[in-house]
Amino acid sequence: MSAELKDKVIIVTGGGRGLGRAMALGFARSGAKGVIITAARSPDQVREVAREIDQIAGEGHSLPLVADVTSRADCERAVKETVDKFGAVHVLINNAGKGQNFIGDDRIPFWEADTDGWTEIVDTNINGPFLMAHAVAPHLRRQGWGRIINVSKSRDSMHRPLNSPYGPTKAALEAMTLAWAQDLLETGVTVNSLAPGGSVDTAFVLPAVRARAADTGKNYFPAEIIVPAAIWLASDRSDGITGCRYVGSKWRDDLPPDDAAEAAREPAIFLAPKRDSVLTKPWTAPEIPPT
Repeated sequence: MSAELKDKVIIVTGGGRGLGRAMALGFARSGAKGVIITAARSPDQVREVAREIDQIAGEGHSLPLVADVTSRADCERAVKETVDKFGAVHVLINNAGKGQNFIGDDRIPFWEADTDGWTEIVDTNINGPFLMAHAVAPHLRRQGWGRIINVSKSRDSMHRPLNSPYGPTKAALEAMTLAWAQDLLETGVTVNSLAPGGSVDTAFVLPAVRARAADTGKNYFPAEIIVPAAIWLASDRSDGITGCRYVGSKWRDDLPPDDAAEAAREPAIFLAPKRDSVLTKPWTAPEIPPT
């Protein structure tokens, strides 16, 4: 077990499966003091992940919570229980999200979408990260150090046809990342986004899409593709880096961590603002060391 995240207390929303579970276990292996995993409707899943965390890091390093990120009360309770148990909170991973399966079993045009499912996706993917960040920001600001990491997706698929509202909600999250990074400048709290870099073998893959992929032999990334970049962003190594976008599949294990992180960075999905901006790095091309 390494010590990159020694003494860090980390909340992972949607930590019961997929990317959230992979990151939670990765944080435990990296020496985190506490890893809190939340899920809205899966108590058995978060309890199982908590058991895995304690097997890795030792008894008492986990806290499984059933909490819905669309509920302000649940978000505030999750942060309070974290601080009550571990004495602090340092990192928020906004990973909880809902995909296109809430509006259908296959990719469909927006006018065929189930409107209740549409609302549920938008509420979870946009309001959920806001409510969690709103609840945790006072703690991060008071201690003068913190990380908010918003889990995003590939830029092209944000505006892919037959992928609304899931894709557009991630574009909104990228915009919030840039806005919050500027709101929190000079507080010691950074805000960055992190995408896996392609299709990941999780429950987000629609049944019909998975069936077609099986016919064509398409491969999916494992959920662990996101872990090295997530650990770097959650650590002291990323001090001062804010408003940036990172892609897990671009991480290079052959490089030192800081160089690997730079190789995994992409420019922001939006054009640089015409007005003067206090942020510059999000719009610069990454400096990628040669292979």
